[in-house]
Amino acid sequence: MKNRLKIERAILELTQDKLANKIGVSRQTISSIEKNRYVPSTVLALRLSSLFGKPVNDFFELEDSEMPMPNTV
Repeated sequence: MKNRLKIERAILELTQDKLANKIGVSRQTISSIEKNRYVPSTVLALRLSSLFGKPVNDFFELEDSEMPMPNTV
């Protein structure tokens, strides 16, 4: 999953630690998300969306390999 969390965080001049504290996770969680090592839960994605005042899909995007396969009849 692609994400723009690092870019959006930088726009607001938030450190990983400050962002983590605001949404109730560890700095390591933020780091792991930014490095694509961890896919956040729906709840966490919605917390980020609320904090930044942007839709979830402004932060996260499925890659082609993650898209559902079309149904073939």
